Amino acid sequence: MKAIVVRAYGGLENLEIAEVPERKVGPDDVLVRVRAAGVNPVDWKIGKGYLDAMLTVYFPFIPGWDLAGVVERVGPGVTEFAPGDEVYGYARMDYVQHGTYAELASVPLRTLARKPASLDWVRAAGLPLAGLTAYQSLRAVGGPGAGRTVLVHAAAGGVGSLATQIAVAAGARVIGTASERNHDFLRSLGAEPVVYGDGLADRVRALAPDGVDAALDYVGGDAVAVSKQVVVDGDGSRIASIVDAEGVARAGGHLVWVRPDSADLAALGELADQGTLTVHIDRQLPLAEAAEAWRASTEGRTRGKIVLTVS
Repeated sequence: MKAIVVRAYGGLENLEIAEVPERKVGPDDVLVRVRAAGVNPVDWKIGKGYLDAMLTVYFPFIPGWDLAGVVERVGPGVTEFAPGDEVYGYARMDYVQHGTYAELASVPLRTLARKPASLDWVRAAGLPLAGLTAYQSLRAVGGPGAGRTVLVHAAAGGVGSLATQIAVAAGARVIGTASERNHDFLRSLGAEPVVYGDGLADRVRALAPDGVDAALDYVGGDAVAVSKQVVVDGDGSRIASIVDAEGVARAGGHLVWVRPDSADLAALGELADQGTLTVHIDRQLPLAEAAEAWRASTEGRTRGKIVLTVS
């Protein structure tokens, strides 16, 4: 089968498309014929070696944790799916070696759910990691909740745009930070946009004089510090971050490291099929152009998701 392979830490030049052996299907595994694979910043960060202290990497490795595709075969312990089922998932394992940038991926049952019927392959592949991150970080700060005001940093990005939609669907008011070019996009999601940068706390207070009920940091920098200034009573437990471990710990908030969860994936799928959640695609590229996808991701200006089409 064809796959993108990385043989050593480094830059985009280390990505190559190659023929690799098909993986074995373990007792609780599902072999998926991949139709599309989502691209996430963590993919190229692993490729550059930035997460070497945390993750065990076996070279050569196939990148990618997001997928949408069709079940090809199941392990003997799997009763939840059968060949021909359409699935999507966040196929993160405890080590890095066999990812989703491939024609076939053998992944643990616990990482999969049925693909939302309302999403095409590309949008379904863009939802798992970013959607779970948004869903789990909102849960960490008590959920969006009708009548609550939620501040979302980097609200136009892959995770932020999904968190915004989830919160709006739950009846929350969302204030979202973004560059001015993305303000109309945020309004289309139901958010009130503000420009990030110097003076952000004052701009948020102008919109929410009594403070915000929760704040989600998807960008880093001074986002946690600003959040601490604008959450109700300066309560750090109302803040979640996916990037600033030290800052959110000092603030008394929550560091969120997304985890695979079939039930959460199913809940996201229900929101999609209800028409309250969609995935905005910044660009889609063929598998062979994975290096270009990584280059675009490293620029940090993506509106929504980047997805590789596989078959």
